[in-house]
Amino acid sequence: MTTNCIKFESAVIETAKGVDSISTLPFDIDITVEPVASDNPMAPTHRVLGRSPRGSLVECGGIWKKQNRDAGCDYFTLSIRDFGFNANLGKAANQSDNMVQEVIPWSSKEA
Repeated sequence: MTTNCIKFESAVIETAKGVDSISTLPFDIDITVEPVASDNPMAPTHRVLGRSPRGSLVECGGIWKKQNRDAGCDYFTLSIRDFGFNANLGKAANQSDNMVQEVIPWSSKEA
């Protein structure tokens, strides 16, 4: 397991499950992501699940598919609600495996 990357079961991120961990100064959690089937274009593509202190999987966030306004290409964003954590998903430098997506944090405009 690596840190701040999500290893998906397939390069087709939208329909793939994934696992890994996210580590920052305020938190360090193992996550599982599961695809969501929805006809709603505003719905997340994945549920993000973390482990409670007693070991139960609990929903703590989501992954959404977005489109870059300038280039028109699709990308994914991740949110962990309890920590106010937001990030984009993308390839790490010198990475060729499309099944591994790096978690690239960003701050919300309200922060």
